Amino acid sequence: MTARPAVPSDSAAIAGIYNEGIEDGTATFETRPRTEADILGWFDGRHPVVVVESEGRILAFAATSTYRPRDCYHGVAEFSVYVTRSSRGQGAGRMAMLALCQEAEKAGFWKLLSRVFTDNQASLRLLASLGFRQVGVYEKHGKLDGHWRDVVIVELLISANCR
Repeated sequence: MTARPAVPSDSAAIAGIYNEGIEDGTATFETRPRTEADILGWFDGRHPVVVVESEGRILAFAATSTYRPRDCYHGVAEFSVYVTRSSRGQGAGRMAMLALCQEAEKAGFWKLLSRVFTDNQASLRLLASLGFRQVGVYEKHGKLDGHWRDVVIVELLISANCR
């Protein structure tokens, strides 16, 4: 497996992996499947997107997005990481996050943060192993399939971690 910055031609593969995550309902509140065109919008020149591939097949991706529009948060990014079902538990998510940390730092970000479903133990373990700290829990943060879901807030100061 190797990690690299994503390019727009990766958009269809990224959409496929993201749509698996949407179908599984274990990692996102999103319910609308994404298209290649949706993913192309991520390539804004500001927010890094990385992929992990093996033998020409994309296995995972990690991406940043805007946290808040205020200038004081210019160096803070939200992140997402997804791994195709057939590759979970094999290190692709770790590799994607390490690459994302490096690319985010190059892009001028000093902090990554996200929210993770409280029962998504695989993601919480991965992020803890990379130095993310749990900040707290948002209770009843959103409904998915008619059920309230709690999320753990995680953050990482990039310069001190992800090396």
